[in-house]
Amino acid sequence: MATTLLPNIVLACFASLLIMHLASGKPANPTEGFTELLVHSSNFHHDKPYNLPLSQRYSFKDGVHRLWVYSTDKPLGKGSPTKPRSEIHIKGYDYSSGVHQFEGYFYVPSHHGTSGVCIMQIFGASPPHASTLMLRVYNGKLYYYRSGKPLLENIYDKWFRLNVIHYVDASKVHVYIDGVKKLEADGRGGTNHFYKFGVYAQEGASHYMESRWKGIKIFKMK
Repeated sequence: MATTLLPNIVLACFASLLIMHLASGKPANPTEGFTELLVHSSNFHHDKPYNLPLSQRYSFKDGVHRLWVYSTDKPLGKGSPTKPRSEIHIKGYDYSSGVHQFEGYFYVPSHHGTSGVCIMQIFGASPPHASTLMLRVYNGKLYYYRSGKPLLENIYDKWFRLNVIHYVDASKVHVYIDGVKKLEADGRGGTNHFYKFGVYAQEGASHYMESRWKGIKIFKMK
């Protein structure tokens, strides 16, 4: 009788532990099953106001990329209809199919009230869209574009780990913050995609906008 009960007790204990683990909300590891690709400084292309030297809108110190821009700045090129920006475009890892992932740690300082700005995007989509994903800051909250409930509140003056997974063929985008899935959205088509991070003014932009980044990595599904 004891030998019959023992396996059942073990199974019951295992099931109980599994339920407790799932209920704990322990963060996931979004990069599991992916292969990390080598990213060098040569992969970082800077988009900035065309009339300014890079040093006036970007700095890199102690492993941290600091990017800032003013709403009165020029666009990235003469005659461009786009708003001011100071962004890093990751070159050399454009993609059109498969499953790809961006990882980075971001920080938005509270001084000057950075708002109305995109801090990370997946560029590329089918017309009339230009991007598949934009993560924007409005009044200290992080949004998917400017729709619905914020993905994260009270983001000022804190570091967060961001993972963005693009399932191109399935036309899905997943966003994880500190290992917790915050968004699952539909893709927007397009035949070429790449990642950008920094600050890119949007409607309702504050006079000054800034974000900081570190630990930038790119992954591809094995």
